[in-house]
Amino acid sequence: MCTTCGCGHPEQVRIGELQHTHSHSEHQSAVKMPDFSQSVFHSMKPSIHEHAGEQDNTQKRLLKIEQDVLGKNNRIADSNRNLFNYLNLTVFNLVSSPGSGKTSLLTATLNSLKNDRNCYVIEGDQQTENDADRIRATGVPAIQVNTGKGCHLDAQMISDAMMKLRPQENGLLFIENVGNLVCPSEFDLGEKAKVVILSVTEGEDKPLKYPHMFAASKLMILNKVDLLPYLKFDVEKCIENAKRVNPQIEVIQLSAATGEGLQDWLNWLQQ
Repeated sequence: MCTTCGCGHPEQVRIGELQHTHSHSEHQSAVKMPDFSQSVFHSMKPSIHEHAGEQDNTQKRLLKIEQDVLGKNNRIADSNRNLFNYLNLTVFNLVSSPGSGKTSLLTATLNSLKNDRNCYVIEGDQQTENDADRIRATGVPAIQVNTGKGCHLDAQMISDAMMKLRPQENGLLFIENVGNLVCPSEFDLGEKAKVVILSVTEGEDKPLKYPHMFAASKLMILNKVDLLPYLKFDVEKCIENAKRVNPQIEVIQLSAATGEGLQDWLNWLQQ
């Protein structure tokens, strides 16, 4: 997560027309190496025990930083959840690797639902408003959150975006997270459920490579099934791998491009 991926350094996070400094201050307590000259550095010969002790201390500090960051995030996520419950707003956190078809699926979903339900979107990307523009073209309100070097959305970003979005009661809010199968699994945003989208172009072993994401998700959408005749992709093996990681995970196969299986997804949302 942030302590190792580097996204905890101060960044400018842009939320629509609002801008604030995004800094996980807890990350700044990481150990800094002294500025040794080459001669002094090579003259130092710490014992194996000293080196092992330094590694242990560093690992303990990183663990504490991670706990502090997640603890702070979870407190804000609980506040978000209380707000969502107050508004009777059902919130889904869409997660995937880049290029899985999240935005295409989301636009197809909104075009099917927007006349029956108030829908809202918070878009997460490192740069550009391209995806938010695609969402707005459907007529659904969307707020773009640009994370800079950050590789995930966190609860504070969602709280800030909600102040600008101001959704009405009894609606659906979709959060399209930054394309990444690692860090978003750790960060609760206050959502009802995480939905992981996996494209058949990515390989059936993804649930085993990124188990935390699939373990944290309630539903796996297997997207782009219209391409199966042209690929060597074992659907049953992919589902088996996902069930190994998370026996309770539900699975829907669909194609956002052709509409195949889309009704199954809409039915799931209506539940």
